[in-house]
Amino acid sequence: MYLGGFQKNSLIDFPGTIACVVFTRGCNFTCPYCHNPDLAAGSAVPAGGRSSGGSGLNQLDLSPCDGPDQEEIFAFLEKRKGMIEGVAVTGGEPTLQPDLTDFLQTVRQMGYKIKLDTNGTAPRVLDALFDQGLVDYLAMDIKTDTDHYPMVMKNPGHLDRVMESISLIMKKAPAYEFRTTCAKPFLTPAIMKNIGKMIQGAASYVLQPCSRNMDMLDPDFAAVDDHFLNVGDMEALKAAILPFVRNTRIR
Repeated sequence: MYLGGFQKNSLIDFPGTIACVVFTRGCNFTCPYCHNPDLAAGSAVPAGGRSSGGSGLNQLDLSPCDGPDQEEIFAFLEKRKGMIEGVAVTGGEPTLQPDLTDFLQTVRQMGYKIKLDTNGTAPRVLDALFDQGLVDYLAMDIKTDTDHYPMVMKNPGHLDRVMESISLIMKKAPAYEFRTTCAKPFLTPAIMKNIGKMIQGAASYVLQPCSRNMDMLDPDFAAVDDHFLNVGDMEALKAAILPFVRNTRIR
């Protein structure tokens, strides 16, 4: 895979599991508030040259932007058996990687649990991974409601894939959460009600306020005060979604 970084230890990325975190490069979304701009802006396949490390990666204490070799990760996992329980694969968008399945199969054969983060634009990939038993926990980002999704998608025609993934995850994922980074104009109480209809009856939904103090894919986004939500705003969003998803929490 084309890797953008590797975090050797995390207690928060894989619920209930001590994990390492593998970051892939490339994304098919353009969320202006994205906190991993070097990963999101990069290609999902190697272009041949080396890029310099970006501040988004440095804030996460990761390897340089061109990423580690996956054999180095496998060697690390071999040494850490019994100390690390799982591997969280995030991005970028991991499902863009053509050899994602091979990577996860190797991780599984080494005895590790697997968490995968996704934006939901590759339901066929997710379905195959579920069928092969290669995902223990799935976290899917819900960006906004269907009317506003084109604001963050490079290909708005992929919205049907997002909806298919939502249904698939609720039916087949062993454990999962939907989650939303909350920022205006992508989230309002009215939009949240529409999201509620999209994921009604979901097992878990997590709302997280957009942090202003990090590098973003669009640096100008951080300059607008109205984009960011206070505690009261977050509680209003939670109240709007609770009739649809009872297990909703603010992280």
